[in-house]
Amino acid sequence: MSRRRQADLTLALVALVWGTTFVVVKRALPEISPTYFLALRFSLASACLLPMFSGAFRRAGAPAVWRGLRGGAAAGVFLWIGYMLQTFGLQYTSAGNSGFLTGLYIVLVPLIGACVYRRWPQVRELLGILVAAAGMLLLTFPAFHGRFHMNRGDLLTIFCAAAFACHLLVLGYYSQRERFEAVAVGQIVCAAALSTIALSAYPPRVAWSRSVVFAIVLTAVFATALAFALQTWAQQYTTPTRTALIFALEPVFALATAVIAGGEKLTFAAVFGGALILTGILAVELKPARRA
Repeated sequence: MSRRRQADLTLALVALVWGTTFVVVKRALPEISPTYFLALRFSLASACLLPMFSGAFRRAGAPAVWRGLRGGAAAGVFLWIGYMLQTFGLQYTSAGNSGFLTGLYIVLVPLIGACVYRRWPQVRELLGILVAAAGMLLLTFPAFHGRFHMNRGDLLTIFCAAAFACHLLVLGYYSQRERFEAVAVGQIVCAAALSTIALSAYPPRVAWSRSVVFAIVLTAVFATALAFALQTWAQQYTTPTRTALIFALEPVFALATAVIAGGEKLTFAAVFGGALILTGILAVELKPARRA
């Protein structure tokens, strides 16, 4: 299997892990302040990543490691902003709206990338994104039978999508130029440091329970340490636009989790939306990606 295929499958696995977290975090937030939750999440993730890559750091040498850490820190700033906005937004909007609005970054990635790098994605990639975005609309935004009221949680989540798009572009740039292990660690440690600093403005609040502990461990170990390490590795071999497109699978996995574990009903709109997302991804997969 080619490196590109391995990268695409790895990114799909990351989307699967992330798709399970929306409902879990939503349930935990009433019992823990968002900033404290993020500080614990990223700190625990940092503690997992550092020993994982210690051997690679020794082999790479200090100069290469420092370059990667600096690049990762640049990506980590946007990562932290995105998660802060998303986590605060989840207090005021539904998990479904949060999933859809966060997913807008798949459309923003090629637009921001074209403005910054002066290079448009392939036509096939743009068509795939449009089809997948339409599927995401059907899948996670069931407002066709009612009226959508934009609240402050939705607005925060829209800005969160822009931050995640910038994170994906910056991460793609540095992961292809520096040691991916150092870039992966740099972004998570930066997010942990910023979250800890933010505690001075937002004092910790927590009522410890099983749901809070489960949310912290799940998001820190699997949805942060493991997921971002895999994403950083995979983005060495594919483009940011292609990465964003594959991440459109996240709400598909989120819905599947809600149906299997949460007892949600599967609607025709959800099935059709999921089919559109898969169609958009497969349309791009039929042609190899060009390297960013």
